Amino acid sequence: MKNMANFGKVSDHSGTEADVVPLSEAVKVWARVAALSFGGPAGQIAVMHRIVVDEKRWIGEHRFLHALNYCMLLPGPEAHQLAIYIGWLLNKTLGGMIAGLLFVLPGFVSILALSYIYVLFGNVTVVEGMFFGLKCSVLAVVVQAVFKIGSRALKNGPMVGLAAAAFVAIFFLHVPFPLIIVAAGVIGYLGGRTGTSAFRVGGGHKAGAGKILEDRDSLLGEDIPSHAAPNLAWSLKTSGALAALWLLPVAGLLLALGQDNVFSQLGVFFSQMAVVTFGGAYAVLAYVAQEAVQGFGWLRPGEMLDGLGMAETTPGPLIMVTQFVGFLAGYRDPGNLNPIAAATLAAMLATWVTFIPSFLWIFAGAPFMERMRGNAALSGAMAAITAAVVGVILNLAVWFGLHVLFREVAILKLGPLWWDVPVVSTLDWPSLILTLISALALFRLKQSVITVLVASAVLGVAWKVLS
Repeated sequence: MKNMANFGKVSDHSGTEADVVPLSEAVKVWARVAALSFGGPAGQIAVMHRIVVDEKRWIGEHRFLHALNYCMLLPGPEAHQLAIYIGWLLNKTLGGMIAGLLFVLPGFVSILALSYIYVLFGNVTVVEGMFFGLKCSVLAVVVQAVFKIGSRALKNGPMVGLAAAAFVAIFFLHVPFPLIIVAAGVIGYLGGRTGTSAFRVGGGHKAGAGKILEDRDSLLGEDIPSHAAPNLAWSLKTSGALAALWLLPVAGLLLALGQDNVFSQLGVFFSQMAVVTFGGAYAVLAYVAQEAVQGFGWLRPGEMLDGLGMAETTPGPLIMVTQFVGFLAGYRDPGNLNPIAAATLAAMLATWVTFIPSFLWIFAGAPFMERMRGNAALSGAMAAITAAVVGVILNLAVWFGLHVLFREVAILKLGPLWWDVPVVSTLDWPSLILTLISALALFRLKQSVITVLVASAVLGVAWKVLS
């Protein structure tokens, strides 16, 4: 038996329960995880696994994978939700809140600082060159994401067909992203429920003898803390409070400012995004870019790439790019406020409505997650959604490519179909060359994303200074 004297009992069945680890120690570790969370969800999850499972041995491999499987079923940033889940498991509700807040804090501060620099010094040659380089490398990163996710998700003909259908629907027919996700989910759910082989995926990570031994050797072991047992009253109370924190400010903005005010629009739009962001940040960014640029006119196509470059090069979830979108929207439509003050408030609002729902999903569902394991219909739905997401991300890559590599884009119409096409004579050769260099570094030289982004930014600065 492990010596638990320093940490208290995991569960004493007396109605009171100590944290699995001291909260002060957990805060230090979650701050460390947040500071090292670069490289998108894969890198963030890897950092969390290395520190929490391998180094600290607070939880075992099987429990970590089980939690990750659950977070993959939810809308929103899965790495952020995984931090909330593990924080809650180790230190109850307060632990989950602290882990989730610390996970986004470094990225929020970093992107806010970069946003100030962007609007105040964006025309300075060095700053302009940095973002020029980032745009080109981000395009290569998005193309890489298409291949990575596609290789995992498109295992058979029906899945390839779903991806193709999603691309056609969003690129040529301009079907809203949420509708594509819902349709794919329904198809996969029905396919999984009927036992169709194309929608049959692994029933999660089952624990073999090695994983069970690893779990027993972890601090939490295989025990389930009493606070992690299903408790409908606690779930309803906590979920109700979080729903109020999320939705009441949005409702207040609508009542006080009207639906045409930029703050009301940001609150409603990003609240909608929080409900349908299945498949990771790259999937939803296509829809965010489409609406923010073409629908609301909050920013220009190249600026969306600048924001994604900021999110790629700072710690935290990639969906933090919504903060930059909110910042520019508030800066350009400040109303009676100072533009910088309006931009700061808009950035805070966009971040709030983007991330508060993650806490809601975890606290509402984590205690009941065991009931979801091995559900064939649900697994089929997620497999179909992931396949559709490949088509959506391909649309994002094409959209970014058109606006990075060409200075002008035209619209071609054919009956109910219409799509963007490049004006070939406006090809931007420096952008093409830098994008190809970035792609070579990622695909052939196997360089990390952060290395490619930094190198591309340096080359971008060099080009602008010398040209």
